[in-house]
Amino acid sequence: MNDRNIDSYISESKMTSNRGKFLFAAVVLCAALGYFAYMAFQGAMVYYYTVSEISSQPATAEGRTVRVSGKLKPGSFHRVEGSTSAHFSLVDGIGEIGAVHNGVLPDLFFNEHSEIILEGTHTPGQEFDSQIVIVKCPSKYVAMEESEEDKR
Repeated sequence: MNDRNIDSYISESKMTSNRGKFLFAAVVLCAALGYFAYMAFQGAMVYYYTVSEISSQPATAEGRTVRVSGKLKPGSFHRVEGSTSAHFSLVDGIGEIGAVHNGVLPDLFFNEHSEIILEGTHTPGQEFDSQIVIVKCPSKYVAMEESEEDKR
């Protein structure tokens, strides 16, 4: 073999070695990014139940939250004077669950057509401990239909 062939062979061998290292680094980087994305979405996921579904669920795991959706049961809301702690019940037509929320409640909370979503922790046999209250506004079409019926 002459010197040119040897130099060419050594050069190709180094390029192949560098390509292999680059490919390995790219695979490791993609795997790490995929893992971090998976963990971020798992941590942000909140389970969503109706009132009747959550009644049959076990206690919420430590550090996790769940959401429960229902409507305010008429006459169930009460708050001790001077306190920010509110006790009430949610219903969904099938089941009922008691809940407690410490804090300010949205204005539409008391609208009989509003769907209420509570985010917090659930322990069977106890009130749902709500940290966040979300009120879905009633549909404007439902309100219009009812107002037309009231005019008749």
